[in-house]
Amino acid sequence: MVFLVNLARVVFSPLLEPLKISFGVTDATIGLLATLVWLGSALPRIPVGYALTKVPRHHVVLVSGGILTVSAAFSAVAQNIEVLMGGAFALGVSSGAYFIAANPLVSELFPERVGKALGTHGMSSQLAAVSAAPVVGAVLFLGSWRLAFGVLASVGALATVIFFVIAYRTELPAAGAGDRDFVNAAREQWRIILVGVTIIGITGFVWNGVFNFYITYMITSKSVSQPAAQGLLTVLFAAGVPAFFVTGNLADRIPNIPLVFVICGLFVCCLLALTATTGYLSLLIISAVLGYVIHGMFPAIDTFLLSSFPDENRASAYAIYSGSMMIVQASGSSVLGYLISTGHPFNDVFYAFSGLIVAVLAVFVFVYLTGRFPIE
Repeated sequence: MVFLVNLARVVFSPLLEPLKISFGVTDATIGLLATLVWLGSALPRIPVGYALTKVPRHHVVLVSGGILTVSAAFSAVAQNIEVLMGGAFALGVSSGAYFIAANPLVSELFPERVGKALGTHGMSSQLAAVSAAPVVGAVLFLGSWRLAFGVLASVGALATVIFFVIAYRTELPAAGAGDRDFVNAAREQWRIILVGVTIIGITGFVWNGVFNFYITYMITSKSVSQPAAQGLLTVLFAAGVPAFFVTGNLADRIPNIPLVFVICGLFVCCLLALTATTGYLSLLIISAVLGYVIHGMFPAIDTFLLSSFPDENRASAYAIYSGSMMIVQASGSSVLGYLISTGHPFNDVFYAFSGLIVAVLAVFVFVYLTGRFPIE
C-alpha cells in the first residue's frame, strides 16, 4: 500500500517534461501540477487526524486505497491540464490520508523498535520513488503517459482488496484507543509539533522543488540527455532505499535531534556541491549522496516525533504536524518553477534555498545548545 500511494506522488516527477509537451504548457504551469499533488497530500492530514479520534486507523487506510484507485483512473482519461490537475490533487489526497493513519499504526505495532519499523515502511515507500523513472520510461516506450495511471488504478484496486482481507484477520493494537481529544493534543504537544513543522517543512520545501525539476535541471544546466537525466533521478531515489532502513535503525540508538541537525547540514552541503559538479560520473556520485542524505531525514524526524508523543496524543499530534509541514513543503515546486520561468538560473535559486535552510538550522542549534529544546 505504501509503495502505491508514494508512487502516485512521485510518478509526476519523470512525467513533467512529457506532460509539458503533451499539453503545451509552461514550466510555471507544470510546476503547479507537481505542487497540487503535494498540496493534496497536505490538506487532508489534519481533518484525517481528527477522523482518527473517531474511527480505527485501518479503516482510513482502506479509504485511501479507494481514493487512489478512482483518482488514478480519472487522471488516465484527462483531456486537458486542468482535469489532470484535479486528478493529481486527488492522488495527493490518497497519500496524505494513508500516511496519517499508517505511520502511527506502524509505530504502535512495533513499540520497542519504532525507528526500525518506520525505516522499513519508509524503505518500501522509497522503492516506489526508485521505480518511478524506469517505469515511466517503459510506459512511454509502450504507449502514452495515460497507461501509467491506468496501471496504477488497476494495481491500487487489487492492493486495497488484499489489505482489507489481511486487516480483518489481524489483531490490531489498542495503543491509540485513548486518542480522542484532537484539540487537547495540539495544546499539549505544540512545541514538539512546531519543531517538526519548521525543520522538515523548510527542508522538504527545498527538496520538493529539487527532485521535481531534477531532470529539467540536468538537461538545461548540466547538458545531460533526457535518458541520462532520468537515470540520475533514479539514482537520487534509489539511494533513499538503504537510507530509510539504516537511519531508522540508527535513530533507535542515538539522540534523534542531533542526528536531524547533521542530516540538514549535509543536505545543504550536497545541494551546493551539486551546483558545482560537472561530468556524468561526478553527477552520478553526488546524486547518490544527495539522495541518501535527504531520505535519512524522514525516518529520523518521524522516530523523534512518534516516540515523543504519548499514546493519548500520538495520531492527533502527528496529523497536525504532518498536515502543517506538508503545506509548507508542497509549494516548493511551484516556487521553483516560477523563479525559473522568470529568468532566475537554477544554481542561483539553489543558493538561496540553501541559505534558508542554514538560517533555520542555526536557530534550532542555538536553542538546543542553550537547553531550551522541548525534548532531549
